[in-house]
Amino acid sequence: MTTQGPESTSKPKRSPALVRDLGVLDATMLVMGAMIGSGIFITSAESARLVGSPGWLLLAWALAGLMTITGAVSSAELAAMMPRAGGQYVFLRTAYGPAIGFLFGWSLFLVVQTGTIAAVAVAFAKFLGVFIPAVSAEVALPAVVIGRYAIRISTQQVVAVALIVALTITNTRGLKLGALIQNTFTIAKTAALLGLIVVGLWLGANTKAAAWTSSWWNPVANGWTPSLGYDGGGTGDGLGAVVILLGLAMIGPLFSSTAWNNVTFTGGETRDPGRTLPLALFLGTTSVVVLYLLANVAYLVTLPFDVIQNAPQDRVGTAAMEAALGSSGRYVMAGAILISTFGCVNGLVLAGARVFYAMARDGLFFKAASTTNRRSVPAVALYAQGIWASLLTLPSTVSTHRVTGAVTYGNLYNELLEYIIPVDVVFYMFMVGAVIAMRKKAPFLNRPYKTIAYPAPPLIYIGLSSLLVLDFLYLKPWTSGIGFLIVLAGVPVYLLWDRASAPAPKPRKPKPEPTSEPPDDR
Repeated sequence: MTTQGPESTSKPKRSPALVRDLGVLDATMLVMGAMIGSGIFITSAESARLVGSPGWLLLAWALAGLMTITGAVSSAELAAMMPRAGGQYVFLRTAYGPAIGFLFGWSLFLVVQTGTIAAVAVAFAKFLGVFIPAVSAEVALPAVVIGRYAIRISTQQVVAVALIVALTITNTRGLKLGALIQNTFTIAKTAALLGLIVVGLWLGANTKAAAWTSSWWNPVANGWTPSLGYDGGGTGDGLGAVVILLGLAMIGPLFSSTAWNNVTFTGGETRDPGRTLPLALFLGTTSVVVLYLLANVAYLVTLPFDVIQNAPQDRVGTAAMEAALGSSGRYVMAGAILISTFGCVNGLVLAGARVFYAMARDGLFFKAASTTNRRSVPAVALYAQGIWASLLTLPSTVSTHRVTGAVTYGNLYNELLEYIIPVDVVFYMFMVGAVIAMRKKAPFLNRPYKTIAYPAPPLIYIGLSSLLVLDFLYLKPWTSGIGFLIVLAGVPVYLLWDRASAPAPKPRKPKPEPTSEPPDDR
């Protein structure tokens, strides 16, 4: 008699499950760390050019902050109710069906998460150039032009890719290491942002600054025209033009405030998620919004408005510190922003891969991404995300001056924002709408946390978001339109994927052909 060996009786090994290791501090640091990156130190320049006065600039940041907080306190209900890996993907799939969940994950992978990682990594390289001038968008190999786009490799892009690769590999070494890096750098960059605010308000304040020398609500009195920050036409003049461009001026503030949803991606690794996630979302977003508004006040009391608008390479934070502390302030601020962007990229890398892991578990992403390594992290999903984010640092728009024939390349950082934000806002809007949908669809489900002052926060968010998306499409149809085309391209992909992953029907035994002859009884 033969006996079966251990090889024939043992079950196949399963990859380790995700571990619930994140507490309130870790989750709050992830919210703040994913939000505070490069935007607050750069994007006020572009917003100031678009709206032309201190009051409108602060309004752009305040409206973005209102959207951030109302979106977060609304979505916290879903996070507490469905604390699973993938977060927003799980909410959308549950509320609207697998097709919308897939399109979110598809967009997150191709545009939103990877594009944000790429943009912040480019910003890291941009500020490294303060210390190492050779790291620059101008130090580049000859470009390969393809229609309206060019593929070019500069030292700035090489540094950005190196950062993405290094942090991707680091996050495959375990959740605790990734969380430790996140907490350390979030504390450091929050301290740096506080330092900028204190120095600007205390040491940098002067009577030549925008707060005292510019008209707060009349951009024309400051020498502003719509073409100063936007050359597409169609805005008209005066107050109407300012209102139309206000939406575009919110792209930078929204980018600076986005990614708070990343903490929901780690729902499967959070301790006591019914309490931890809502608390982290509220504390994290509120703290960052207040810091952002104070930072912009610091810019306005330190710098003249035209200096904010025309800061070299849009580095407003560096210009403010240089005005307050002298030439050394430039290096102090650049160092602080390097810390900030490093920590932001780490948080985005850590959280984003959890969505692709969750999608793969549902059969909507490559099967290999559904596994975890021996340190219980989704390493394959991390690598896939890192490779695509690295590739997104390479293309930029190219244009030729009609008179001189000079070829210029687009601002890669700003162009990435224009691709990302319209699509991102739409899916945030769907997520906030899912709070209302789930109240109707599944009122019986346990809700450890319910949205404060419901339904006001979700309605405020959805209303403002709808207006903004229409504004983006009107003013930036080319860049924002491409973002939406990428989303729509996911529809046939989903249909093909769904068909390919559907179980094959069981073959049925064919019935005998009918016959009129009598049976053979031999």
